[in-house]
Amino acid sequence: MACDIDILGRVPLFALLDNEERAVLAANVQLRQFAPHQKIYKIGDAGGRAYVLLSGAVRVTTIDEDKQEIIVDEPNEGEFFGFASMLDQAPHQTSAIALEQTEAIEIDRNDISVLLQTKPMAGMDMLTVLGKQFHDSQNLVRMRAARNANEILDEKETLGDRVADAVAKFGGSWRFIITFFIILVTYTGINIILRGRAWDPYPFILLNLFLSMLAAIQAPVIMMSQNRQDIKDRLRSELDYNVNLKAEMEVTQLLETVRRIEDRLDDLQHNK
Repeated sequence: MACDIDILGRVPLFALLDNEERAVLAANVQLRQFAPHQKIYKIGDAGGRAYVLLSGAVRVTTIDEDKQEIIVDEPNEGEFFGFASMLDQAPHQTSAIALEQTEAIEIDRNDISVLLQTKPMAGMDMLTVLGKQFHDSQNLVRMRAARNANEILDEKETLGDRVADAVAKFGGSWRFIITFFIILVTYTGINIILRGRAWDPYPFILLNLFLSMLAAIQAPVIMMSQNRQDIKDRLRSELDYNVNLKAEMEVTQLLETVRRIEDRLDDLQHNK
């Protein structure tokens, strides 16, 4: 299906193109419809085509060294995916699947070539947009890096979790040690002074029972809090890994795209 220039005007990558440049591009690109769960491309497919998401939802994934599928990107409307493989004509390093009914612009490497041959300055306009997206991706990485694992877990915590954290916090403080020491000294002192009238004479069997009960209850509660701390540490590690992976993929893709467009512009300048 042919593409309209008004549709291209809504795509950030082509936002700086004038109507003539958009008309040249619109005459070559195609509108594609994808059904839910339909594969757009998979790892190893020829990289001659890239896509710009117009509506719907797409998930871009890859396989890590442990043979686990990880999410690389979930582009928003107007964002592109698969461009690096399209520009260097290398097989796709990722897979893309439509999560729902999706409409996208399919762009061939030759479509960009025709545009640059007809309107060379269009390349500079696209480089300008790519530069802005490069800075936006850096800001996005910084924002994601600022995500707080404590805040994420706090959104899901229950009353029992809050009680466990409070008990662990109080049980590991000097306030608890001093308070508990005063109570023990007072309790034993009173029973020693009362002697025969003491309700818990030496060797303080009732006190030992209370201490055993307290330890039996306090230990698992503190362990619950420690388990939550372990979850927080693991979540921090996962967030750091996801941020680093996302940053590497986005920066590599953008730099590769910019490099290919610059090379194409240089070729056009030399051929004049």
